[in-house]
Amino acid sequence: MTERMKNPAVILPDAMTGIQNIYKAMYKGGVDATTMELVHLRASQINGCSACIFGGIDSAKKHGETDERLHQVVAWRESNLFTDAERAALAMTEAATRLADRPDAVTDEIWDAATDHFDEQQLAAIVLMIGLTNLFNRLNTTVRAQAGATWS
Repeated sequence: MTERMKNPAVILPDAMTGIQNIYKAMYKGGVDATTMELVHLRASQINGCSACIFGGIDSAKKHGETDERLHQVVAWRESNLFTDAERAALAMTEAATRLADRPDAVTDEIWDAATDHFDEQQLAAIVLMIGLTNLFNRLNTTVRAQAGATWS
């Protein structure tokens, strides 16, 4: 598959500046970096974004994530390698990424499970990570961004 164009956020630098500022704020939200990377990876898997999956795995490894856990993110419900907090974040990721699958995608049960593990600031960071990952998944799949490519 041939890339159609560079990532739109690179072509419009003001867009990337704004996105980078959101990322900085997210990572100051108090959620463990590996949990944030798991959220990013799971949303990217659901959306089939090879560029984000590749980048997400690379970033997760830089934050100390193991190959064993990365291989099991796609089947996190059946794995014993994830904490209850990570499971809550992954459940919210799936629900918020698959909005069209049901009318009340992020149910009270999913939300309440997340609030058992994360405060409001942390929840804000997770929700922003889900939203930005979905944004980049859509940008990358539309322009056919190649896995392993950089945006510079």
